[in-house]
Amino acid sequence: MSISAALVKELRERTGAGMMECKKALVEAGGDIEVAVDTMRKSGQAKADKRAGRVTAEGRIALASDAGGQAAAMVEVNCETDFVAKEDGFADFVQALATRALQARVADVDALLAQPFEEGGSATVDDRRRELVAKIGENVSIRRLLLLTAEDGQVGAYLHGGRIGVLVAFTGGNAEVAKDIAMHVAASRPVCLAEEDVPQDLISKEREILEAQAAESGKPAEIVAKMVEGRVNKFYKEITLLGQPFVKDPNLSVAQYLKPSDAQPTAFHRFEVGEGLEKRSENFAEEVMAQVQSAG
Repeated sequence: MSISAALVKELRERTGAGMMECKKALVEAGGDIEVAVDTMRKSGQAKADKRAGRVTAEGRIALASDAGGQAAAMVEVNCETDFVAKEDGFADFVQALATRALQARVADVDALLAQPFEEGGSATVDDRRRELVAKIGENVSIRRLLLLTAEDGQVGAYLHGGRIGVLVAFTGGNAEVAKDIAMHVAASRPVCLAEEDVPQDLISKEREILEAQAAESGKPAEIVAKMVEGRVNKFYKEITLLGQPFVKDPNLSVAQYLKPSDAQPTAFHRFEVGEGLEKRSENFAEEVMAQVQSAG
């Protein structure tokens, strides 16, 4: 079957393997990149899946927090080009949406679209979105919205370059600790809060891969079993917030860093612009040629 160069490139980026190995794995997997990644990890050709999802769409993320630090809103708004995403007018629009969501305490996109853009005004958020589309000549979509509250604690917030946003709810602790952990989540991408929150299917899949890798060592079964358990425990630490090495002091786990302040995270959310979306791949020469041919 035909395997595109773009798919081979993505698999190389995710596994660090060579081009021919990636192409062969994709052919054997029938073009399914997820199957190819798993197969390459089992055979030892790939140490890990380096990318959780393709991040290709443009846009911005904005945050808004209340004065007491007990509630915050986070919104992602997408556009078509990086040029528009960097414009002040677009950034102001996205920030206004986060602020409005916090003021109105709305937790989903449809509810936000129906809200007055300005409190007491007649124009809705969707009206202003349509006006912006007409002005810039690009489609603008409000992709997702999150409202997080911590009535008995606080919400830590961190925004990195308008492209990564994090909210973390806590009991205990203080504003400095809350921001530190929000920054950690931005940098380290934990999947779950603690070991007990890790989905069983995720652990089962990882265990299957680790067992296949360990079996290649040729060591006795009891040694292989110990190797697998050790690697599973390491996997838990890699993907859980409390188990990860704290980004500012890798000698401490996040749980160890939090202990002196008696802070306990209860929930966290991380947005990255465009994660899980694919932007249309364009070849402008082919597009122009197609237009010329159709005109003829």
